[in-house]
Amino acid sequence: MDKNSLRSDYKKQREALPPKEVANKSLQIANQLLSLPLWEKTYFHLFLSSTRQKEIDTESILTLLQGKDKEVIVPRMEANYNLSHLLLTDATPIKVNSFGIPEPIGGIAVVPTQVEVVFVPLLAYDLNGNRIGYGKGFYDRFLAQCDEKCLFIGLSFFPPEKSIPVEKTDIKLHYCVTPEQVYCFL
Repeated sequence: MDKNSLRSDYKKQREALPPKEVANKSLQIANQLLSLPLWEKTYFHLFLSSTRQKEIDTESILTLLQGKDKEVIVPRMEANYNLSHLLLTDATPIKVNSFGIPEPIGGIAVVPTQVEVVFVPLLAYDLNGNRIGYGKGFYDRFLAQCDEKCLFIGLSFFPPEKSIPVEKTDIKLHYCVTPEQVYCFL
Protein backbone atom coordinates (compact mmCIF):
# COMPACT_ATOMS: atom_id res chain seq x y z
CA MET A 1 0.00 0.00 0.00
CA ASP A 2 1.35 3.49 -0.82
CA LYS A 3 1.82 6.25 1.78
CA ASN A 4 -1.30 8.21 0.84
CA SER A 5 -3.48 5.10 1.09
CA LEU A 6 -1.98 4.28 4.47
CA ARG A 7 -2.55 7.85 5.67
CA SER A 8 -6.17 7.70 4.59
CA ASP A 9 -6.70 4.25 6.16
CA TYR A 10 -5.23 5.22 9.53
CA LYS A 11 -7.11 8.52 9.65
CA LYS A 12 -10.34 6.51 9.17
CA GLN A 13 -9.33 4.05 11.89
CA ARG A 14 -8.66 6.90 14.33
CA GLU A 15 -11.89 8.65 13.37
CA ALA A 16 -13.80 5.47 14.27
CA LEU A 17 -12.46 5.47 17.85
CA PRO A 18 -14.97 6.73 20.42
CA PRO A 19 -13.68 9.60 22.62
CA LYS A 20 -13.64 7.39 25.73
CA GLU A 21 -11.45 4.83 23.93
CA VAL A 22 -9.06 7.58 22.78
CA ALA A 23 -8.79 8.74 26.42
CA ASN A 24 -8.25 5.20 27.79
CA LYS A 25 -5.70 4.22 25.14
CA SER A 26 -3.85 7.51 25.58
CA LEU A 27 -3.51 6.84 29.31
CA GLN A 28 -2.29 3.28 28.62
CA ILE A 29 0.37 4.68 26.27
CA ALA A 30 1.54 7.11 28.98
CA ASN A 31 1.79 4.22 31.44
CA GLN A 32 3.79 2.13 28.92
CA LEU A 33 6.34 4.95 28.69
CA LEU A 34 7.37 4.27 32.28
CA SER A 35 9.10 1.05 31.12
CA LEU A 36 11.44 2.85 28.70
CA PRO A 37 15.07 3.70 29.55
CA LEU A 38 14.67 7.45 29.21
CA TRP A 39 13.94 8.87 32.62
CA GLU A 40 17.53 10.01 33.28
CA LYS A 41 17.09 12.46 30.37
CA THR A 42 16.12 16.10 30.96
CA TYR A 43 14.86 17.67 27.68
CA PHE A 44 11.70 16.11 26.22
CA HIS A 45 9.98 17.29 23.04
CA LEU A 46 6.23 16.65 23.14
CA PHE A 47 3.62 17.46 20.52
CA LEU A 48 0.36 18.90 21.80
CA SER A 49 -2.55 16.82 20.54
CA SER A 50 -5.04 17.73 17.85
CA THR A 51 -8.46 16.55 18.98
CA ARG A 52 -9.68 17.26 15.44
CA GLN A 53 -7.26 14.56 14.15
CA LYS A 54 -8.07 12.22 17.09
CA GLU A 55 -4.39 12.05 17.97
CA ILE A 56 -3.16 10.41 21.12
CA ASP A 57 -4.02 12.76 23.97
CA THR A 58 -0.59 13.77 25.27
CA GLU A 59 -1.96 15.52 28.37
CA SER A 60 -1.16 12.52 30.62
CA ILE A 61 2.36 12.35 29.16
CA LEU A 62 2.78 16.06 29.88
CA THR A 63 1.61 15.50 33.46
CA LEU A 64 4.05 12.59 33.81
CA LEU A 65 6.97 14.67 32.51
CA GLN A 66 6.14 17.62 34.74
CA GLY A 67 5.77 15.30 37.74
CA LYS A 68 9.31 14.03 37.07
CA ASP A 69 10.63 17.62 36.78
CA LYS A 70 11.54 17.29 33.10
CA GLU A 71 11.99 20.23 30.75
CA VAL A 72 9.21 20.03 28.14
CA ILE A 73 9.67 21.54 24.71
CA VAL A 74 6.69 21.96 22.39
CA PRO A 75 6.67 22.60 18.63
CA ARG A 76 5.23 25.42 16.58
CA MET A 77 4.69 25.00 12.85
CA GLU A 78 6.36 27.61 10.67
CA ALA A 79 5.35 28.67 7.14
CA ASN A 80 8.44 26.99 5.60
CA TYR A 81 7.41 23.47 6.75
CA ASN A 82 9.85 23.63 9.65
CA LEU A 83 9.16 23.52 13.36
CA SER A 84 10.35 25.94 15.98
CA HIS A 85 10.77 24.53 19.48
CA LEU A 86 9.78 26.41 22.61
CA LEU A 87 10.21 25.61 26.28
CA LEU A 88 6.83 25.04 27.91
CA THR A 89 6.35 26.99 31.13
CA ASP A 90 3.31 28.01 33.16
CA ALA A 91 3.46 31.35 31.34
CA THR A 92 3.64 29.92 27.79
CA PRO A 93 0.61 31.13 25.81
CA ILE A 94 -1.00 28.36 23.71
CA LYS A 95 -3.29 28.91 20.72
CA VAL A 96 -4.91 26.38 18.38
CA ASN A 97 -3.66 26.88 14.81
CA SER A 98 -5.68 26.53 11.58
CA PHE A 99 -4.95 22.75 11.51
CA GLY A 100 -6.48 22.32 14.97
CA ILE A 101 -3.07 21.87 16.64
CA PRO A 102 -2.36 23.66 19.94
CA GLU A 103 0.94 25.57 19.70
CA PRO A 104 2.93 28.04 21.77
CA ILE A 105 2.57 31.62 20.57
CA GLY A 106 5.93 32.62 21.99
CA GLY A 107 8.48 31.62 24.55
CA ILE A 108 12.06 30.53 25.04
CA ALA A 109 13.50 28.90 21.91
CA VAL A 110 15.36 25.59 22.23
CA VAL A 111 17.73 24.27 19.56
CA PRO A 112 17.10 20.71 18.28
CA THR A 113 20.52 19.48 19.43
CA GLN A 114 19.49 20.19 23.05
CA VAL A 115 16.51 17.80 22.87
CA GLU A 116 17.16 14.32 24.30
CA VAL A 117 13.81 12.60 23.68
CA VAL A 118 11.23 13.33 20.98
CA PHE A 119 7.69 11.96 21.13
CA VAL A 120 6.80 11.70 17.46
CA PRO A 121 3.26 11.95 16.08
CA LEU A 122 2.45 9.48 13.32
CA LEU A 123 -0.32 7.82 11.39
CA ALA A 124 1.36 4.47 10.67
CA TYR A 125 4.66 2.70 11.31
CA ASP A 126 6.23 -0.65 10.55
CA LEU A 127 8.23 -3.39 12.25
CA ASN A 128 11.49 -1.68 11.20
CA GLY A 129 10.74 1.66 12.85
CA ASN A 130 9.75 3.51 9.69
CA ARG A 131 6.85 5.94 10.13
CA ILE A 132 4.29 7.78 8.08
CA GLY A 133 3.25 11.20 9.29
CA TYR A 134 0.89 13.70 7.73
CA GLY A 135 3.05 14.18 4.64
CA LYS A 136 4.63 17.62 5.01
CA GLY A 137 7.97 16.45 6.44
CA PHE A 138 7.93 18.69 9.54
CA TYR A 139 9.20 15.95 11.84
CA ASP A 140 11.68 14.38 9.41
CA ARG A 141 13.37 17.77 9.01
CA PHE A 142 13.38 18.29 12.78
CA LEU A 143 14.64 14.79 13.66
CA ALA A 144 17.49 15.18 11.17
CA GLN A 145 18.70 18.18 13.23
CA CYS A 146 18.71 16.36 16.58
CA ASP A 147 21.80 14.94 18.26
CA GLU A 148 22.62 11.35 17.28
CA LYS A 149 21.95 10.22 20.89
CA CYS A 150 18.41 11.64 20.90
CA LEU A 151 15.65 9.04 21.24
CA PHE A 152 12.72 9.14 18.80
CA ILE A 153 9.57 7.59 20.25
CA GLY A 154 6.46 7.15 18.15
CA LEU A 155 3.03 6.99 19.78
CA SER A 156 0.26 4.95 18.19
CA PHE A 157 -3.11 3.46 19.01
CA PHE A 158 -2.44 0.65 16.53
CA PRO A 159 0.04 -2.21 15.97
CA PRO A 160 2.69 -1.90 13.23
CA GLU A 161 2.40 -2.69 9.56
CA LYS A 162 4.76 -5.38 8.30
CA SER A 163 6.46 -2.75 6.13
CA ILE A 164 5.70 0.67 4.70
CA PRO A 165 7.19 2.65 1.80
CA VAL A 166 10.35 4.55 2.73
CA GLU A 167 12.02 7.60 1.20
CA LYS A 168 15.64 8.64 1.76
CA THR A 169 14.55 11.66 3.84
CA ASP A 170 12.51 9.52 6.26
CA ILE A 171 13.93 9.22 9.78
CA LYS A 172 13.41 5.97 11.69
CA LEU A 173 12.00 5.68 15.19
CA HIS A 174 13.91 4.08 18.06
CA TYR A 175 10.68 2.97 19.78
CA CYS A 176 6.96 3.03 19.20
CA VAL A 177 4.58 2.81 22.13
CA THR A 178 1.04 1.47 21.84
CA PRO A 179 -1.53 0.83 24.58
CA GLU A 180 -0.53 -2.85 24.61
CA GLN A 181 3.17 -2.93 23.79
CA VAL A 182 6.47 -1.11 23.37
CA TYR A 183 8.21 -1.83 20.06
CA CYS A 184 11.99 -1.39 20.08
CA PHE A 185 13.86 -0.70 16.81
CA LEU A 186 17.38 -0.15 18.20
